[in-house]
Amino acid sequence: MKHWDPARYANKDQAFFEQGMQRAFAEGRRLLREDGVGGVVFAHKTTEGWEALLSGMMRGGWTLTGSWPIATERPGRLRAQESAALATSVHLICRPRRDDAGVGDWADVLRELPNRVGDWMERLQGEGVRGADLVFACIGPALEILSRYTSVEAADGREVKLAEYLEKVWEVVGRSALAQVLGTADAKARNGAAGAVEEDARLTALFLWTLQSTNPSTEFGAGGQAADEGSDEGEDEEPSDEDDEESSSRGKAKGFTLVFDIVRRFAQPLGIELPKWEGRVIETKKGVVRLLPIAERAKQLFGEDGAQAVAARLEQETTTTNPLQGMLFPDMQPGAAPTIRGRDRGFRKRGDAEVSDESLAAAREATTLDRVHAAMLLQAGGRTNALRALLKVEQERGPDFIRLANGLSALYPKGSEEKRLVDAMLLAVPR
Repeated sequence: MKHWDPARYANKDQAFFEQGMQRAFAEGRRLLREDGVGGVVFAHKTTEGWEALLSGMMRGGWTLTGSWPIATERPGRLRAQESAALATSVHLICRPRRDDAGVGDWADVLRELPNRVGDWMERLQGEGVRGADLVFACIGPALEILSRYTSVEAADGREVKLAEYLEKVWEVVGRSALAQVLGTADAKARNGAAGAVEEDARLTALFLWTLQSTNPSTEFGAGGQAADEGSDEGEDEEPSDEDDEESSSRGKAKGFTLVFDIVRRFAQPLGIELPKWEGRVIETKKGVVRLLPIAERAKQLFGEDGAQAVAARLEQETTTTNPLQGMLFPDMQPGAAPTIRGRDRGFRKRGDAEVSDESLAAAREATTLDRVHAAMLLQAGGRTNALRALLKVEQERGPDFIRLANGLSALYPKGSEEKRLVDAMLLAVPR
């Protein structure tokens, strides 16, 4: 099935394809017997593509009754490296919706959604489905709830549109993922919630969780991505038209990438302000978000003097409650907002919220993720005494540091430099 591709169909918009799909599905609905079954195979990882398909199906008079991801894609292809390219095609099973299906209640739909998605996430993970494959495989079961009705209305009589419902689906999947990786406090958290790590840690955890691979022929670590950073496997494969944007935007830059739209879909309902972390933990270019490797954060965290100077100070200052707070971001002037580098115009086009002065002020403080990355860099530099001093203080401060480090260890791809460093750093934690 063709999907909406703005680069290929420059004069057509999403509404054009939704209307075309609606006509096609309505004709299929007319020709099929009332007890008939329809099947649709779809493998696309933009939410616009899914919205166009699902809108056409529902408006065409169909109810989704099943959704199964089946591994159909070659893991060695160019698109599968360092990104969330799908390893599966989602097979949607649908049946004609009854003419007397009626109007659904939005509150009832929202109450049913978390259990429905949670059950399917557990089932799919048990069968080895991971990351972006799992996210899109959950859309089908979630749509079973919405598509059983002719329409769904809120308490004020407003009809709930598909796009609004899909936002709720992404939120439920994101919170379920965070609960698995970091705990329930982080899953429920918005900014400043007690017991939760900061936004950048939640963003990083979701980013790495989404990158996990479903490829059954690949040996996974705890997080399990098919391709390690810098992999050149499949280099000789000619990219297809739909691969061009992602492969060209990645270039030679290190790190892991996701399409901006996927990152935005997770971040917004969880209260994560992406522009605040631009140039600090992520970099956005041409519609693709790159998670900065910790090697690229060394100068940002330690300044021109580098980790060696900070290590020397740490070895002397072992009694403070937050030994890194005054040492990280040394080039940032007090009272000044952090430099936001590489901000993509897409932030403005896509309607992201402005970052408040309060948010920027908070961003000047070293977060738990900053301190974990700093510890990993001390490990990389062989500064054992400074690392031990830091870990001792972090243990006394509370569980967040170790909890986040363990979570990242489970998410970093096997064989990546980050996983090697965080695992080695955790081995140095005083017992």
